[in-house]
Amino acid sequence: MTDVTDAVVKKRSDNPPKPSWLKVKAPGGENYRKLKQTLRGLDLYTVCEEARCPNVGECWSAGTATVMLLGHTCTRGCRFCAVTTGNPRGAVDPREPEHVARAIAGVGLRYVVLTMVDRDDLLDGGADHVGRTVIALKRHQPDLLVETLVGDFRGRIEDVEVLQAAGPDVFAHNIEVVRRLTPIIRDQRCDYDLSLDVLRRAKELAPERMTKSSIMVGIGETDAEVFDTLRDLKAAQVDVVTLGQYLRPTPKHAAVDRFVTPEQFEEYRRVGVEMGFAYVASGPLVRSSYHAAEAFMAARLGGVDPGRSGGGEAWAGPREAQSVGGSDLLPVSSLVRKTRDPSDR
Repeated sequence: MTDVTDAVVKKRSDNPPKPSWLKVKAPGGENYRKLKQTLRGLDLYTVCEEARCPNVGECWSAGTATVMLLGHTCTRGCRFCAVTTGNPRGAVDPREPEHVARAIAGVGLRYVVLTMVDRDDLLDGGADHVGRTVIALKRHQPDLLVETLVGDFRGRIEDVEVLQAAGPDVFAHNIEVVRRLTPIIRDQRCDYDLSLDVLRRAKELAPERMTKSSIMVGIGETDAEVFDTLRDLKAAQVDVVTLGQYLRPTPKHAAVDRFVTPEQFEEYRRVGVEMGFAYVASGPLVRSSYHAAEAFMAARLGGVDPGRSGGGEAWAGPREAQSVGGSDLLPVSSLVRKTRDPSDR
């Protein structure tokens, strides 16, 4: 009996209950419902939903969303991420950039984040594909602000150059964890210094554009290591940094080491601001794509504030679908790989 009890206690300790500050209300509101309905009508699925992000209601109500490109199979297997790992064997939908551009133009977002799975099976890591999507988005909705949250492209600077040449407003790449934990938590092909080099090179290629990175905490680091990582990111000329609580997606992933308090997150923010970052979003529920940071960047870049900072006008909900012209274009419905709605599970 004792052995069984000990096993139960150990299992519970591996999955500690979340503190009150990590509990959020279910997403809702008129703008949220309108945007979800519009996205469904276009068969466009977002990382916001598939990752069950706790901020989906806030971000969608503020007019921001994150779309994943290049499929849903990642060639890497990090211990914090629930995305399927495998080998896509070079599979790419060449219609995706046009479809995403048409769909987003129809939704009428103010700010969109284009993220991607790692595609080590592609010679350029997917840089050209993401770049084509940026160009298509700008063509169909010139006032849209576009952030690209991308992988490290194995450190190939020519791939970073291809992406920056497409003209994203913000170049983002996540350092994810502190230096000591990188070989333990991230895939073995990831490298702490390589990530810093990618961010540094992106800034050198386009000094007028903003760069951004993100740190997860509560996965085994110390506060001193978090401050060291902030210093490294600042030395790489990163403009914006986000810090948030790691939450274990499944029992197969790395365990939560601690729940960092809101007070400690505020200390991270204070120190980051003192270091000279243009903006620091730091809190238990902050994620790498977080609308408060995006609102700041929109204001800084001279775009329309998505409703949170600088006294900008609040988002009024999705606009009517825009005509993108060109009778030779296929309808959106013919460009989409059908995906089952996660709510149907």
